[in-house]
Amino acid sequence: MKTKSNLLLKLLLGASLMPAATSAAAAEPSKGWKSAAGNKDEMVFALTGDSIINRRISVQAVPGGDDLYGVIRGADIAYTNFETLIHGFTEPGAAHSGGTYMGSPGFVTDELKWAGFDLLGLANNHSNDFGMSGMLKTMEALDKTDFTYAGIGENLALARSPRYHDTSKGRVALISTSSSFPSEIAAGAQRKDLRGRPGLNPLRHDKIHTVPQATLDSLKQLRGPMGNNMGMSDAKFKFGEDSFVAGDKVGTATKANEGDLKELAASVKDANKMADWVVVSIHSHEGITGDRTKPADFYVEFAHAMIDAGADMVVGSGPHILRGIEIYKGKPIFYSLGNFIFENDLVEFQPSDNYEKTGLSSDMLPGDYFAGRTKNDTVGFPADRKFWQSVVPEVVYTSDRTLKEIRLHPVALGFGTSRAKRGQPYPATAKDAEQIFGDLKELCEPFGTSVTYKNGVGTLSWNK
Repeated sequence: MKTKSNLLLKLLLGASLMPAATSAAAAEPSKGWKSAAGNKDEMVFALTGDSIINRRISVQAVPGGDDLYGVIRGADIAYTNFETLIHGFTEPGAAHSGGTYMGSPGFVTDELKWAGFDLLGLANNHSNDFGMSGMLKTMEALDKTDFTYAGIGENLALARSPRYHDTSKGRVALISTSSSFPSEIAAGAQRKDLRGRPGLNPLRHDKIHTVPQATLDSLKQLRGPMGNNMGMSDAKFKFGEDSFVAGDKVGTATKANEGDLKELAASVKDANKMADWVVVSIHSHEGITGDRTKPADFYVEFAHAMIDAGADMVVGSGPHILRGIEIYKGKPIFYSLGNFIFENDLVEFQPSDNYEKTGLSSDMLPGDYFAGRTKNDTVGFPADRKFWQSVVPEVVYTSDRTLKEIRLHPVALGFGTSRAKRGQPYPATAKDAEQIFGDLKELCEPFGTSVTYKNGVGTLSWNK
């Protein structure tokens, strides 16, 4: 078990950053919030979703904070998806970003270490927000810490490669990939006669849209003589990056890129030869058509392939909301763990591109931009509670890599409060917990899993 001090939290006497309206409820005893770690014959993983961090979490005097971070610190391995960059805003913004141009103060690594994290996933749609230089500066900052990170690199082989973290209970490998990214930020392969391109570890996928014959004919007419069908059959038509076929049932199917899937599986197989445990993380926004709560077909295909190759778990993030949990061949797949720290509207600076996209004049400032794009928090993520509720799973394995238990700790991030108060996690109130587990029950049902909860902590059930 890791030993990490929480003395600073206990000494703090300042006002809590947690919303006052929820303080009383959160102060209720959280009887189930106790780390599952401690048994020498078990390996415990604590997992979280996205961490977009821009201020100190160690100065929160949050009721239940000891319980929350005690679970993370108590685990043998703790993981979060690091969805930001550390570059000091000395680099220009890239032509394409992942939305908000991400940049965080250098002290955030100290804060995440204080919280108890060991592993960081770095492959995500913001990896290149400030160009290759911004990405490389982030790597330089993390190289000065004890974190093990994966998912980006100076070429494709390095971005694909597993990274290793040693514990008293064995060596853990982390492989991080993303399916959501501007195409130009995917890492490029190294050749003997030319350097590779820095970037992220990509999982590309193909989209095939089924449309009525009349629509297909219109697309063909619209494209006209441009290009050709690039070797595709007459039945399948290429328009832009997507493929179209005629059919009675309109819809979209996705399939993982065969080359990426093969190389990612090879990374997992290699990690199995070099480590005792293998964690695969993926950042994926894509869902099925019309429902962001359900993973896209290619994502399920990928997750199963990683377990087949030897991964002990697949940990998803990206849509910023919870998705279902599947147990496949005795291994867990968390299709999305939502947010753990969500401060993407506290980034200090934004390039001119984002002001222009929002229709703001050049004399506007960051607060104006963040208020403008959400119409003062009335649309988008500030207005949706699901962005502000999540869980921290504890995954308990026996020493022979048999899954024993999954405990689900509900957290809330201050939905409905001001930008200056929300975004940092605290143990969910009774009302939040009821909503979180109600959502999870529904999301897990298609995967044959179920959730029960008692004393504020959930337990995942599956057919063993």
